[in-house]
Amino acid sequence: MPSRPALPIEGGMKLLPTLLRAIGAAWLLIGGVPAHAKPAVTTTTATPALWAVQDADTTIYLFGTVHVMKPDIDWFHGDIKRAFDRSNELVLEIIEPDDPGAIGAAMAGMALAKDGVKLSDRLTPNARARYQAAMDANSLPWRTFDMFNPWMSGMALSVAPLAKLGYKNDLGAEKILRIAAQAASKKVDALETVEQQLGFFASLPMAQQVQFLNATVDGLPDMESEFGDLLRYWQAGQPDRLAKSMNESLEATPELAQVLLTGRNANWAKWIKARLDQPGTVFVAVGAGHLAGKGSVQDQLKSLGLRARRLKDVKP
Repeated sequence: MPSRPALPIEGGMKLLPTLLRAIGAAWLLIGGVPAHAKPAVTTTTATPALWAVQDADTTIYLFGTVHVMKPDIDWFHGDIKRAFDRSNELVLEIIEPDDPGAIGAAMAGMALAKDGVKLSDRLTPNARARYQAAMDANSLPWRTFDMFNPWMSGMALSVAPLAKLGYKNDLGAEKILRIAAQAASKKVDALETVEQQLGFFASLPMAQQVQFLNATVDGLPDMESEFGDLLRYWQAGQPDRLAKSMNESLEATPELAQVLLTGRNANWAKWIKARLDQPGTVFVAVGAGHLAGKGSVQDQLKSLGLRARRLKDVKP
């Protein structure tokens, strides 16, 4: 969910750093995000956006999530809680393995550089110095990461500072929803596998991986303000403002946006259309960036002749 043009042109533009942070924060890439932190006293009441796609015997709710949060945000109430309670099934982007080590092992296997080139050697001298300083500042061993392809370090640097800023993976919307679904004996399913999501990054051409890493490093000073702004848009139920922040970068990087965002949105819209053939009520929760702006899931549904209706009041 970025706020700047993405592909670096002459080294000066950013590469979807905030969107990729949002995606990457869904995974426990490092040990810096506590797994057992308890929420503090609630101080902020959020009202995130909610949509529904319906036919005669099926309702599919669409809810945009934030993968990491601070312990002072209350969002699981009102319309969202009522829609969730009415649902027979929860569908997430992925089902995160209970063992974080399983994700780490999958990442390491896919990220290992097969050509024997050290990651640091893929960077220009200036970029290398900035990268190594950023890794040191976030307690990430850049020498160990030299065996991996650049996207791995980019993902790690996308998550580590969020932990320092007080964002917690276990307070992310997916975690809360999955726990609630399991407590209510609801079916929990996923649109993608962990391996598929990692594959989106692993399949990027090397030049784009390097650009992603450099842009992530360059964007670190703005992480707190950018992520904070996007979280406020989400809390206020303002997907249009969230989309406005995204679209500048997405329009500048159509090839990357197609792989990481719009192509996946199109696949999910097809899944929703097919799911309407089965009666029932489903609560679909995916990253908020997928439900905002041009090329969103809602846009993709329109192309399939379906309408996602924004809900303001879901009655029990």
